[in-house]
Amino acid sequence: MFSDIAVEELIPLSEKNKMVLIDVRSPSEYKNFSIPGSINIPFFDDAERAEIGTLYKQVSVAAAKERGLAIISAKLPEFVKQFKQVEGNKTVFCWRGGMRSRTTATLLSLMDVHVSRLEGGIREYRRWVLKQLEQSEAPFKAYVLNGLTGTGKTRILKALEEQGYPVIDLEGLANHKGSIFGHIGVEPHNQKVFDSLFVQQFRELEKAPFVLFEAESSRIGKVVIPNWVMELKANSIQLIIDMPMEERIKEIIEDYRPEEYQDECIAAFQRIKTRMPQDVSKQIEEDLETGEFASAVRLLLEFYYDSRYKHTGLQYPDQQKKVLQVRNLEEAIEAIKEQIPEPEKSSVS
Repeated sequence: MFSDIAVEELIPLSEKNKMVLIDVRSPSEYKNFSIPGSINIPFFDDAERAEIGTLYKQVSVAAAKERGLAIISAKLPEFVKQFKQVEGNKTVFCWRGGMRSRTTATLLSLMDVHVSRLEGGIREYRRWVLKQLEQSEAPFKAYVLNGLTGTGKTRILKALEEQGYPVIDLEGLANHKGSIFGHIGVEPHNQKVFDSLFVQQFRELEKAPFVLFEAESSRIGKVVIPNWVMELKANSIQLIIDMPMEERIKEIIEDYRPEEYQDECIAAFQRIKTRMPQDVSKQIEEDLETGEFASAVRLLLEFYYDSRYKHTGLQYPDQQKKVLQVRNLEEAIEAIKEQIPEPEKSSVS
């Protein structure tokens, strides 16, 4: 028979690559939210799950179970084969640790494939994540990368992370660039996915002497940043990148690729067009429609983003901020490295 495993025991094993996590929920459930690093071997596909759910609600529990048994019986050989192809220790889970994971584990044990089952399913994992986020204070000190829109802060963080510096990329975890245009060309993560990825990241870095992250507002798209992270941002050293306008325009066009997402950029602009002078707004809209993206970006920076940043992003005492005047991204990376400790070997990924 199979054995149950608690989430508190499972996660450390997964973090050490000693356990493979297998989500047996449907593909759409898995896509919406799962445990980071898990793979999906669905007990029912989306259509089958919908059919079973309808029978459960409209006919009877017995009818739903009978139909479920018929479905899984027909595809049992292939289902078991997929599990046999997964090497190492395995743990299966569904929503509540109920029928799908229990039946999967039972069937596999009959075929001499041993798996564990996560107690309480992914619902219990979600409770564990929320508990992890309940920090009374930050578990590390931080340096905060700050600066006007277009100074390449995300690319700087990624470059430093590749060099072994302990980085938390909040925009990367949210899969959103943080601006009104930030969802374009990507599929932003929901709160559950963000929280799970964030917990995974800070557990990896909890023994690092410091972390480096970008100054963000309390929301990135629809994702809410934990309060203790915002408090950490407010009380940490601000490394403020000061970069020429032309470099910022170049960086934004390279990052957002408006030539590929022209219609999406125009649609997003409609949400903020009334927040700047009418003649400026009209010119930006015209520039976006005619492909004059550099002009549109310049006006957006001058009449919208820069004024907003200067009002909220620089309200720190002088002793808490360090302005780094640089000409480009490469200089910015080197300037930041001069302001922070070298990474310890233990924090190198």
